Amino acid sequence: MVTRFLLAWCLCQISIAAHGQVFDVPHQQDAPTRTLLVDAKNPKALVLLFPGGGGMLRLKDDGTTRNRHTFVRSIDLWAQYQIDAVLVDTPYDLGDLKRGDRRDQEDHLKRVGEVLSFYKSKTGLPIWIFGHSMGTSTATYYANQVKTNSLAGIIIAGTVRTARLSDDPQFPVLAIHHINDQCAGTPLSASEYIISSRPKNYISQLEIIEGGISEGNVCDSFGYHGFNQTEPELVRRAAKFILSQ
Repeated sequence: MVTRFLLAWCLCQISIAAHGQVFDVPHQQDAPTRTLLVDAKNPKALVLLFPGGGGMLRLKDDGTTRNRHTFVRSIDLWAQYQIDAVLVDTPYDLGDLKRGDRRDQEDHLKRVGEVLSFYKSKTGLPIWIFGHSMGTSTATYYANQVKTNSLAGIIIAGTVRTARLSDDPQFPVLAIHHINDQCAGTPLSASEYIISSRPKNYISQLEIIEGGISEGNVCDSFGYHGFNQTEPELVRRAAKFILSQ
């Protein structure tokens, strides 16, 4: 098991460093928001990836990271669907359900908007936000307060139980959940509620994923919660939804 984890970590390091480009998005006089772009040939859309946990990837100057989050492991899978993928880091811990979720704070949401504007200006592509686990708080909090049409839609996966989406955002919403996710903070009902509570005339969809394996803590990235060994299916379903809009 240790050998497999080490191999996965090494592959992530090599792959991202070889194909990604780091961009630091300015934030007033404070530390910038570091991002890693892995671009596609003739892209049709761009997805901003917000990981769970405390949200910190600690991306280095060359784009490598010790973090083994689901989005890190699958970052190279988006290009085959002609979708640019961007890992979004944070310079400070965003908390969690136990320590307190800081993703509703003005500074964090302002950073999200700055990153969105940066890549909209840079690429001109439709921009999607994809949050996993605690990252679904980022996706829903930002969606609830965005006042422009700069955001094409959001995707949430392994939705945290406190996430809520108001009726104001009218763009498409996709929720993805693993049928065997046993993390108490991210029950299947959380994803189901987001979709079932949407107005009927809005584009909203729920996708359930099966298979893979679970290793370690059920709330960590190598559990079913983290779509361990179903990453290609996770990306495929998200990409299919993005390209269908």
